[in-house]
Amino acid sequence: MCQLCNAKAAPWVGRRAFLVAAGAVVAGPAISQVDVGESSRLRSLVPADELEQAATQQYGELLQEARAKRALAPESHPQLQRLRSISSRLIADAPRWNPRARGWRWEVNLIGSDSINAFCMPGGKIAVFTGLIDKLRLSDDELAMVVGHEIAHALREHARERIAKSKGTGALLSFGAQLFGLGQLGDVAANIGTELLTLKFSRDDEIEADLVGLEMGARAGFNPQASISLWEKMAQASGGSGGSFLSTHPSGPDRMRRLAENIPRVEGLYRQAAASRPATMGNR
Repeated sequence: MCQLCNAKAAPWVGRRAFLVAAGAVVAGPAISQVDVGESSRLRSLVPADELEQAATQQYGELLQEARAKRALAPESHPQLQRLRSISSRLIADAPRWNPRARGWRWEVNLIGSDSINAFCMPGGKIAVFTGLIDKLRLSDDELAMVVGHEIAHALREHARERIAKSKGTGALLSFGAQLFGLGQLGDVAANIGTELLTLKFSRDDEIEADLVGLEMGARAGFNPQASISLWEKMAQASGGSGGSFLSTHPSGPDRMRRLAENIPRVEGLYRQAAASRPATMGNR
């Protein structure tokens, strides 16, 4: 995918473009095996359409820069095809967590960079950096856990909540709805500019993204045990030049313990999904 979010992804990218967002309506609780509760209603103060428009523009600019640097993977790139195949299986389950995701114009791209990084922007704009895949030697299952985590931030509308909390303090929160109405709050969302690139998610946001991503992966037929091996690899890489992903997504024992506690809840979903999928050449 987030604390998998906020960053200096590569020299030409500048600050990390990690951002997630969500729908115009507050995401409701999903019928799920993991327990993440209901989404905060505070995020409804920031219209999703405004964030999605801003993110679409920023995503386009990011791809344009990557293309100019010849760092944007072409359609024929085998790793891009692999990434899109994995992502499509996860995206199929997205409406379970946020009905608005049915209307998102999903995009998945691979960017050449040594940075260990990934993100999902509003409206389903996903990018993964080659350093994440190559340096950590991710299997399909492990890569699915990363992408699922990033998508989960978007589906749970964490960016809207962060912006609402940062902009909704003092007079804005107390009097904004009465004095300015949602239109004014929409202007706030549309004009936050580079703040979209520096949003930091809370510990609770990270927990939600871990658990929702875990279940999404299991439902798509990816082994939930890969969530543990993924973060073991992250922990090993954290001593090197891992980049912003690792600095904002610490791979401590608490994270792995929480994932391990929830794996039994989604094992049945994984076995059912795996049994229904045709045999393959094996997991890369």
